[in-house]
Amino acid sequence: MPPPGRITFPPRSADEFPKGTLMKLYSGPVSLFSRKVEIALHEKGLPFEQILVPFTQTNGYSPKNPDVLAINPKGQVPVLVDGDLSLYDSTVILEYLEDAYPEPALYPKTPAERARSRLFDVFGDEIMLAPLRFLMHRTEPKPDDLTGWEAKELKAREAEPVLAGHFAELDRALQGKDYLCGAFSAADIAVFMAVFWSRRLGGPSLRGYDALAAWYARLSARPAFAKVVSEILAADAELSAPVEEAFRE
Repeated sequence: MPPPGRITFPPRSADEFPKGTLMKLYSGPVSLFSRKVEIALHEKGLPFEQILVPFTQTNGYSPKNPDVLAINPKGQVPVLVDGDLSLYDSTVILEYLEDAYPEPALYPKTPAERARSRLFDVFGDEIMLAPLRFLMHRTEPKPDDLTGWEAKELKAREAEPVLAGHFAELDRALQGKDYLCGAFSAADIAVFMAVFWSRRLGGPSLRGYDALAAWYARLSARPAFAKVVSEILAADAELSAPVEEAFRE
């Protein structure tokens, strides 16, 4: 069995992935961007060794993994090692996986649709992340002096309508569609993670956003998404403080 903190996923076939070529992914148990990469790897059926770096809600990612520090100047996960190539940044990693392992495709075929997919990636990773940051204290243990906590909560309550506005925008984009770019793509992975993180942190309900809610349920049922979500929830049960309104209906 692999040592604690390491999970090895079997290859699709021995011929496709000969011995010694297994990728390594340095990941975090509750790292949004690491889990985004994991979904992409599962969707492509690519085997990898998952190396979970140390994390606690009080100390964060400390001490830093020396391999991650050596590869990523930011000292952050995810970091992917594929042979002699080392990469960081979830979007860079997804685009590399598409180039190196094109089937099944995670990006649309035409330049215009690929550009739209990348814009949704930016929407999830940057636009939605901005208000999401104000909710992230909710998984941390509450301090004895609640003054700072209450100030953070005030900011979180101000951020929730902003997230709801993003939900409304996504709901409009999904009208009459199963996926954001027609067929399933990397856009769906990035945006799903932002929506999931919002729900995990007690953000707005999906009620009233029927197209978005149906899309969210559709993705949640995909094996790659279900596996990663279950791992995040298991990590939260061990590492995180309960969030009162998480996954509100």
